[in-house]
Amino acid sequence: MRNYLFGSGLISAVTSGVALLRGSKDTPFTWRAVLAWISWGISVALVIGAIIDMRRERESEAVARIAEKKRR
Repeated sequence: MRNYLFGSGLISAVTSGVALLRGSKDTPFTWRAVLAWISWGISVALVIGAIIDMRRERESEAVARIAEKKRR
């Protein structure tokens, strides 16, 4: 779990979200702000998808090892 929480993608997504939130406090809400938030949302979705893919890959490797042991 530590690998997922402290991964560089997740840290950068959180950091950019905090910077975006701080930057949008005093500025008016324009189409550029909307695009920035959409971009941040896509980044977070990609990070979460990558974490899920890595977890599934590790689980499938473990299942393959167990199946190989049973065949012997």
